[in-house]
Amino acid sequence: MKLMTRKLPLVALAGAISLTGTAIAQDATITIESWRNDDLALWQEKIIPAFEKENPGIKVKFTPSAPTEYNAALNSKLEAGSAGDLITCRPFDASLALYDAGHLADLSEMPAMAEFSDVAKSAWQTDDASASFCVPMASVIHGFIYNKDAFNELGIEAPTTEDEFFAVLEKIKADGSYIPLVMGTNDQWEAATMGYNNIGPTYWKGEEGRLALIKGEQKLTDEQWVAPYATLAKWAPYMGDGYEAQTYPDSQNLFTLGRGAIYPAGSWEISGFNAQADFEMGVFKPPVQESGDTCYISDHTDIGLGMNAASKNPEAAKAFLSWVASPEFASIFGNALPGFFPLSNAPVELSDPLANEFVSWRAECESTIRSTYQILSRGTPNLENETWGASVAAIKGANSPEELGMKLQEGLESWYKP
Repeated sequence: MKLMTRKLPLVALAGAISLTGTAIAQDATITIESWRNDDLALWQEKIIPAFEKENPGIKVKFTPSAPTEYNAALNSKLEAGSAGDLITCRPFDASLALYDAGHLADLSEMPAMAEFSDVAKSAWQTDDASASFCVPMASVIHGFIYNKDAFNELGIEAPTTEDEFFAVLEKIKADGSYIPLVMGTNDQWEAATMGYNNIGPTYWKGEEGRLALIKGEQKLTDEQWVAPYATLAKWAPYMGDGYEAQTYPDSQNLFTLGRGAIYPAGSWEISGFNAQADFEMGVFKPPVQESGDTCYISDHTDIGLGMNAASKNPEAAKAFLSWVASPEFASIFGNALPGFFPLSNAPVELSDPLANEFVSWRAECESTIRSTYQILSRGTPNLENETWGASVAAIKGANSPEELGMKLQEGLESWYKP
């Protein structure tokens, strides 16, 4: 893909105009709050220098907290009036709560918001989508990473349909050299995240089904929501001995050591797998049920950037947010963190081959987000956590798919009214 470039207005002098149409004060300094302390070098060495070069009147400080401390530290700063100008946003409810409390500004009228799809913006909007309060930065995409050396050795190709997928698993199992499908159920979340919400969108037709569930037009007892559990139940014979006690790090190690053939994955694994695996890897998208069917991918919104409603430098902050929507930022971020994909509509040239393959699916398939993340996990029982347990139960054969759907629907109906 060819990288499209677009020059943004300079804001070097007082009175320069940003994409927001507001004058920028000279020599403004803005501070960014974030939980991504592992990204500190990236921001200091690449992102901030690139922005400041185009905007010499604005200085930027990146001041992250430890991930586990971020929410509490940020809330304390906001309440005390000492938080930074820009707030790194977690998806959905955590950021919505900040907006509802008056801590995040409404960015709906920023021209830069037009650079993003409705799906990309959905993680940082009010329930009725009337207000957008964070600029989308990146998502992660689900699929399957596979050992190309193993596939070549066994003379098999990446599957595209479910029948082909299980035929491949059967051939790998019959050979006996590799664990066909590397995933455990000990930590539970993988079964839902890399299992149910990986293959499920092809059944419930992505956003069509997800939004219908929120509106009450579909139920978790409907065939399209139950069927993925039946498919997960067919995974068990291929997951290797002792998968029930296998942890997430166990699965990562088994795959990167070359003992497994296929890893149900999120694109966030790319950097770690590149560093650990000494074999060539490939990726394939979630198989469709029948050849020619529309493909659906979980292109899950992960990180955004909002403006502190109490910022003393709103014009400078909006200038930075507008730049975050630019192809230049997308190129820097997407290549420095392969597997975290920029959410703007502009095409970006990525250098990592696995990342390129993942992101190419956006042009081929319909994108959606994880079905449980918006609205449906605000109450008790929490649908996201309940889906973890249901996915594990499906794989182990502890309950029928129909029983699982009924339990989940009853739990949801006990507190949620569309």
